[in-house]
Amino acid sequence: MTTKVALEILRGGMFAAALICGGLALGQTPAQPGTMYGEEDRDWNVAPTKAYRTDEYHAPTPRAIPGGSVVTTYELSQMLARDPRPYVIDVLGGGVHRTIPGAFWMAGAGAGDMTPVEEKRFVEAMGKFAGGNKNQPLVFFCVDSQCWLSYNAALRAIAAGYTNVMWYRGGVAAWRQADQLMTMSDPFGWKD
Repeated sequence: MTTKVALEILRGGMFAAALICGGLALGQTPAQPGTMYGEEDRDWNVAPTKAYRTDEYHAPTPRAIPGGSVVTTYELSQMLARDPRPYVIDVLGGGVHRTIPGAFWMAGAGAGDMTPVEEKRFVEAMGKFAGGNKNQPLVFFCVDSQCWLSYNAALRAIAAGYTNVMWYRGGVAAWRQADQLMTMSDPFGWKD
């Protein structure tokens, strides 16, 4: 992005939107093709499963997800720079944290032991994101490649019939290691 273009965006009041919706932040290094960040491709010899993990959410994960695909930091950075963008869903639990700009933070959405009411609300939230389009790209992530929360959430979306579900296995740790733009999370009220 040239300085002239950046100034035009700033004058138009769209500077923050430009940072969130694509392109590189000034001074940001783009994620590199073929480079793996934050152990996003580490193989712990864990077999993929269609079962939700209900305990020990912080543990080694598989390298694949049944019915979905795994995306790398580079692939996600490329998707976020294009239109239409996928819906990016952060399912990390706990308090406010640094996350990927534009991500919807759905704390608790990666629990493996949801109640039927929570399950229904999760599916309703996915319906709002997708606008009825079961092929809408949805990307789920959490802290790193040893986090089952995003795996569970992606499996749940797949079980609800979504056909373009992606799991960003490297999560926040890989995004940070790749020196990508980050912002503070803002909770999306899906349980209410």
